[in-house]
Amino acid sequence: MGRAAVFLALVWAGQLAAQDVRPIARPDPPSIAPAGDIIRPIARPVPSDTTARSGGPSQAEPRLYAFSAMAPRQSLRPRLRPATVEAEGTARRLARARGQVCGDPAIQGEVVGFVDGPGACGIDGAVRVRSVSGVTLRARPLIDCPTARALKTWIDKGVRPAVGSEGGGVSSLRVVSHYACRPRNNQPGARLSEHGFGRAIDIAGIRLRDGSEMTLLTDWDSAEDGDQLRRMWRAACGPFGTVLGPDANRFHRDHFHFDTARYRRGSFCR
Repeated sequence: MGRAAVFLALVWAGQLAAQDVRPIARPDPPSIAPAGDIIRPIARPVPSDTTARSGGPSQAEPRLYAFSAMAPRQSLRPRLRPATVEAEGTARRLARARGQVCGDPAIQGEVVGFVDGPGACGIDGAVRVRSVSGVTLRARPLIDCPTARALKTWIDKGVRPAVGSEGGGVSSLRVVSHYACRPRNNQPGARLSEHGFGRAIDIAGIRLRDGSEMTLLTDWDSAEDGDQLRRMWRAACGPFGTVLGPDANRFHRDHFHFDTARYRRGSFCR
């Protein structure tokens, strides 16, 4: 067979192959369909104007999605805050920023700076604190910032949890001693107290918002408030270097003594 004959045979075979691989026509509909009808998919309903207003895909592809007539027409969104609310919030934030000391808005007061006391007494970087974490201090103690920060930790993690919602919560602390150049326990010849460096604070009572007060002198052993006062005492052991209460000695039977002594490793709690 010559080359031309082979070529024609291959072309003829390729045409037959091309005819063989063509798709086969679909068969007639099954017998369950009415004669002459063709089964086709039913188109999804196009959403009405009411459902289309609900937004979303119904507007972008109305022929692909159908929503319930119970769908909301518009999604609920929060209303904008009135301008007065925003202004009042800004004013409060600025006021707190102006009144903060020790770099903490939760500690409010005024910066005093260096206090030059007699002898070895004095405070380097003193602040006079009026409130801590929203709790008023009566009177306003003159202390240093490490002591103020320790006081904040104690109020947040000790006082507030111990009091809870009793009497409406904590309102103020009654401070009976802070900076004072004196020996320990006011005893002549004793070592200089941490009060002389602005590192100590004495607290005798916790006043609640309903006007009642827990006092160390009357409530330390009471069935009503004794357990709460002891929880506060334990919570102070850690933030402060020295923690003394009514069980320590006769000098502290009516108040807590807290200080941030720099010479001690760990806390001394009695």
